[in-house]
Amino acid sequence: MTEALIIDGCRTPRGIGKPGKGALTGIHPQHLGATVLKALAERNNLNTAEVDDIIWGTSSQRGPQGGDLGRMAALDAGYDVKASAVTLDRFCGSGITSVNIAAGSVMSGMEDLVIAGGTEMMSTFGQGGSTSSPFIDSGNARLREVHPQPHQGVCADAISTLENISREAVDELALLSQKNAAKAIEGGHFDKSLVPVYKEDGTLALDHEEFPRPNTTFEALSELKPSFDSLADYPLDEDGTTFRKLILKKYPDLEINHVHHAGNSSGVVDGAAALLLASPDYAKANGMKPRAKIKAMANMGDSPTLMLNAPVPAAIKVLEKAGLTLDDIDLFEVNEAFSVVTEKFIRDLDIDREKINVNGGAMALGHPIGATGSILVNTVLDELERRDVQFGLVTMCAAGGMAPAVIIERV
Repeated sequence: MTEALIIDGCRTPRGIGKPGKGALTGIHPQHLGATVLKALAERNNLNTAEVDDIIWGTSSQRGPQGGDLGRMAALDAGYDVKASAVTLDRFCGSGITSVNIAAGSVMSGMEDLVIAGGTEMMSTFGQGGSTSSPFIDSGNARLREVHPQPHQGVCADAISTLENISREAVDELALLSQKNAAKAIEGGHFDKSLVPVYKEDGTLALDHEEFPRPNTTFEALSELKPSFDSLADYPLDEDGTTFRKLILKKYPDLEINHVHHAGNSSGVVDGAAALLLASPDYAKANGMKPRAKIKAMANMGDSPTLMLNAPVPAAIKVLEKAGLTLDDIDLFEVNEAFSVVTEKFIRDLDIDREKINVNGGAMALGHPIGATGSILVNTVLDELERRDVQFGLVTMCAAGGMAPAVIIERV
């Protein structure tokens, strides 16, 4: 089996994902994806006719984000028609999964040059399709009885309650995320990967992270009201089913302590990212200098009812596949879907807090669902280089109680 080398990666800034409020609002998702694909081709002088495949992650595949967004973005970017593409959905894990499938294609020897990435325009949710969130209970009566799946925010509060993680702890981590993001932006830690987004008329749409709130204080966070207590009791059907009742089907005695709010939950944003992977033979023949290689990949499922707990077992599994220990990992990127996800990861695995999400996470920077995993691989790669260290582990929770994971190694 050959190696899958990471040659390069780039991403857009993340724009506030609310119609009329964010700088990327109104830009077609295909154009946003084309932005990173075009930049990747230009930065690496790609012959796009030799791109074997493009593996793209987009979770909400409806409206303007439907119709194999990866393929349409490649055509919009001016890629040769020979560069095929497929678009996948593993909910929040789509951006890691696109990287892992691309790597697997190269490692098998079947393909030599593959692009992985993703796009999510959170501001377009509901346009041209269902207005419901793709993460909440689907109303399937049989599945609801076997595997009740509440809203992810209610799950976060349930986990905090079960794990005895306090409001103070999740707020402290949220504040740290903002501080780390502010330092990273000021220090130019994202500059290597960040590419500006231009509108179709050529005017600049966005060239910087739009979501962070660097002036956040612990006092301000502590004053925010929980976001998911009233949502937990929102009636989902005529029978009076609620998200709280779905949780209680599996945890009948649980009195949920609601601790999550807008400040310690991931931000709603628009964004896209792409990574270029190649076989050693192709890279050598075309003068490409690899930056890293895929060391190991893994997928893990866990409780669909709690939904957010799979990153810990996924990390354990990918470490075993890599033949590494936690001590071997120099940097961790664990998506901050909600503060409790990362806090639980740190506590369960006794992670050094100086090694995880060192440039801030989704609470400060936002979480463009299908693109986030690819963004995190970009982020950890840049930071491994900046610190001159070797191994980075990336994982994240996904709806349905899943988590993909990947370990990359600098070369």
